[in-house]
Amino acid sequence: MKKLKIFSRVIVLLCGLAMVPSNYLPVWQIQLEAPQYPEGLKMEIWSSKTAGDVDKINGLNHYIGMAIIEDANFPEFKIMPWLIWAMVALGVLTALIGRRFMLWIFSVYLIVCGVWGVYDFWHWEYEYGHNLDPHAAIKIPGMSYQPPLFGWKVLLNFTAGSFPDIGGWLIIAPAVVVVAILVYEQFIRKRLEK
Repeated sequence: MKKLKIFSRVIVLLCGLAMVPSNYLPVWQIQLEAPQYPEGLKMEIWSSKTAGDVDKINGLNHYIGMAIIEDANFPEFKIMPWLIWAMVALGVLTALIGRRFMLWIFSVYLIVCGVWGVYDFWHWEYEYGHNLDPHAAIKIPGMSYQPPLFGWKVLLNFTAGSFPDIGGWLIIAPAVVVVAILVYEQFIRKRLEK
């Protein structure tokens, strides 16, 4: 079992610890801009709740038949904080054990969580944007209101934006660095040591 370089272990430890604030900061944000809201509306998605202008957004969504956004409707909020703590723990364990197999486990866990998170968020947006109340006040045949997964999208007179927030970047950036360390340890280091 190959040992990790000290430099790699320190970087992995820092990456694991960098994820701690993600449980205390917003992870994602959805912004809405429209002429009637020049200051814009913002919904923050934390690991365990939603915050921001959720009530105003729910009021607007009611007219087009979207479901109410309530924290109780998201079982993910019970799971996500634990997934993040597991990321932190795996980062610390990987640094302490200092073996390549632990770096593989940590990297695969980060990738699986990332893929699951993107799919789950897309699915949530799809359900909210497509499963509309047929008795809504405003009905436009063929129109759906799914916000973008990432970036900007025009929905009627609103421009919706969806982006990582500070807590999300504190997961994404360290995860990319950890996978880069794995690539270095598994492939580049071997060539350099020949």
